Amino acid sequence: MLQIRRFETRARELFLQGVIKGTAHSSVGQEAIAVGACHVLLPNDFILTHHRGHGHTIAKGADIREMFAELMGKATGSCAGLGGSMHIVDFENGILGANGIIGAGMGLGTGAALAEQLNGSGNIGITFFGDGAANEGIFHEAMNLAAVWALPLIFFCENNQYGLSTSTEAVTAGPSIAGRAGAYGMPSERINGNDVMAVYAAVERAALRARAGDGPTLIEALTYRWDDHSMRANLPAYRPEGEEADWKAADPLLRLTDQAKRAGAVDDTDYEQLVSEVNGEIEAAIDWARAQPEPTLGNALTFVSAPALAACQPEPDPGARPITYLKAINEAFHQEMARDPDVIVLGEDIGRIGGIFGTTRGLYDRFGRERVRDTPISEGALATCGVGAAICGKRVIVEAQLWDFVTLMMDAIVNQAAKARFMLGGKAKVPVVFRGPQGAGIRLAAQHCQSLESLFVNVPGLEVYAPSTPYDTKGLMAAAIRSDGPVVFLEHKLLYLGAEQPVPEQDFVISPGKARIVRPGADCTVIATLAMVERAVQAAERLERDGVSVEVIDPRTFKPFDIETVVESVKRTNRAVVVHEAPKFGGFGGEIAAAITEEAFDWLDAPVARVGAPEMPVPYNDSLERAYMPDARDIAAAVKAVCYRR
Repeated sequence: MLQIRRFETRARELFLQGVIKGTAHSSVGQEAIAVGACHVLLPNDFILTHHRGHGHTIAKGADIREMFAELMGKATGSCAGLGGSMHIVDFENGILGANGIIGAGMGLGTGAALAEQLNGSGNIGITFFGDGAANEGIFHEAMNLAAVWALPLIFFCENNQYGLSTSTEAVTAGPSIAGRAGAYGMPSERINGNDVMAVYAAVERAALRARAGDGPTLIEALTYRWDDHSMRANLPAYRPEGEEADWKAADPLLRLTDQAKRAGAVDDTDYEQLVSEVNGEIEAAIDWARAQPEPTLGNALTFVSAPALAACQPEPDPGARPITYLKAINEAFHQEMARDPDVIVLGEDIGRIGGIFGTTRGLYDRFGRERVRDTPISEGALATCGVGAAICGKRVIVEAQLWDFVTLMMDAIVNQAAKARFMLGGKAKVPVVFRGPQGAGIRLAAQHCQSLESLFVNVPGLEVYAPSTPYDTKGLMAAAIRSDGPVVFLEHKLLYLGAEQPVPEQDFVISPGKARIVRPGADCTVIATLAMVERAVQAAERLERDGVSVEVIDPRTFKPFDIETVVESVKRTNRAVVVHEAPKFGGFGGEIAAAITEEAFDWLDAPVARVGAPEMPVPYNDSLERAYMPDARDIAAAVKAVCYRR
């Protein structure tokens, strides 16, 4: 506790001196929670913590020198200077990361606990969160999921009385946060968070339950942060002076010191020697951290994405066996799950019925409920659970029942999966595939038919795949599952209904970032994606009768994007049209058009044209929906416009 206290006070002084920049969040006054809770844990148990997590990571064994280096943004910091105070990690000591997103650790914790449960390791974990996070949806979603699956996880709420400046009681309904556990059939305790012995005892009881397979526990510890919300904050006074004085009088460090002295465990000399040793250790750590080098941009860029798969074999011949797009997805799942026992599937209604479109059919019966898990209708918990399990060694397929529902998964995808490897200094692998059906054409209206690829292509750390044929779907799905980084895998509902096409029976992998020339041509290049590929081919066949030769290219993946193949084609045809189903404005077609202009401007005989949907949600009426979606006539008209432009 002295170590944590001194770390925090010196960190604040260094911040005021400009040595530590950005911000940090002090846990002075809350040391008993970190020490009492983490002292229960075994070396292989894990913790997930939040923005005020220095105490937890120190108590779990993090290297203080590397922590100071991280706060200073140094290359040898815990996260290579890329994460800062809110993202301390140490996988060797079971520290799976602090997190700047309120409540995120609860969802990630369910995934980490699921991985331990599936491995039969006997390890357990604690997810620490503040009182403010108890009002986030993920609190309820994660608690429900953990209770349903009896996960070996302890939910530990540090109730330090305030969010930023608003008191907990002003924004929290009910008599206590701990009392909410009853709704999920989960035991709970409300304890004095300034009493290290009380914390230790409560966590020990919860840990015994978790190790016995009896599931999660919620602990609410009442405590108080002495400092402002963050070191950067310069807020007007918002806490009564008397309140602050009363809580400081209940200092957990003084309380423990008095207990130890009364018990004869230490005397004044012992205590002063301990203080001196701690101060010396902290100063040595600061001196070491100050001397460390700064990170470089080039090195930081290597941490953004997982290394590409080893060079794949040439794509196999399709053969003569025809299967559907749906069957290709399903076959890839079966083969990858048989090949690798760490592959698991999470989603709603994916078990016995095989999903509402049938993409997971047969997996439950073949691989069992442990690896094919029906989840609650709880997209936030489902997605963050998938990320947590992936960080802990599983290869996770997360199904969004309809791709529109992915908007409820955005924190998990954008803030957790995409950034984990980078902000944890390259230490994390996140092998998770987020997949589901997008696009219009089957009369499901505005909230079930969107094309949302543009939400993901601008997020560093994500790969985005969008196959249009059964062959490409099988090979790219295998690549996605084997990737060590997060993949957004887009499927199209109309393609589910498409015709059978030849696909090899054996498993195979298609390297992402390799476009396919669907149809060669000489007069214009059309780049089309997903359901638009077939319509582009139809347009090309019509135009051929008019003497216009169209080359159709299917990128197959948005990220990585094969601009080389596109540019080579445009240099031959001197014209380009980009087609996608999403609205034209803000669509990925604009990025392709810009890249063509940058790389092949001198070869263009006309501006790059784009074809996309109008600026409106997908309409329900069948005639309007058909009019909304670009078709072969729209594509042909765009090609003619660039070919006959004067």
